[in-house]
Amino acid sequence: MKHPILLFVALLLASSGAAAHGGDDHGAKAPATTSAATPRLEAHTELFELVARLEADELSLMIDRYASNEPLLNASVELESGGLKARAKFHADIGDYAVDDPAFLKLLATPGEHALVITVQAGSEADLLDGVLRVSTAVESTDVHSGHAGGRSPWLWAGLVVPLIAAAAWWRRRTAAKKGAFA
Repeated sequence: MKHPILLFVALLLASSGAAAHGGDDHGAKAPATTSAATPRLEAHTELFELVARLEADELSLMIDRYASNEPLLNASVELESGGLKARAKFHADIGDYAVDDPAFLKLLATPGEHALVITVQAGSEADLLDGVLRVSTAVESTDVHSGHAGGRSPWLWAGLVVPLIAAAAWWRRRTAAKKGAFA
């Protein structure tokens, strides 16, 4: 074979793609996650159902009509927990409701169980939903794929190895050419 290094590089690149497992997409950086699941609350009544997720800067709520699973838009939503109340603002671009009140979020971010009562009013329909938001003391991690050589992608290793191989091949040819010129 005339260019064994090119074959080696091609095999290296092909094998690094095969290192992905389980249909994972290794093209984008994984979002920061916690070792425990993001705090969530799910609740429903005969009228409405909701899923709430506690993020760093807001409590996000997705609310649907229970019978049809149709998103509930532009409703009035108020939450109560631990003696504090907060109104959720509707985000038309996403279709969710968000609570960004600092005192309310500080209360919910403390580890433990937080009983929540959510009042939802949409036109003539009104209902109370309740549930418990469980917050653990999880340690943040920025890589969900820690099985790849200490969390590093195979593409990172390929990006480091390929230039070294190319430099070695260039050096070998240069050295061979000099020897041939002086022979």
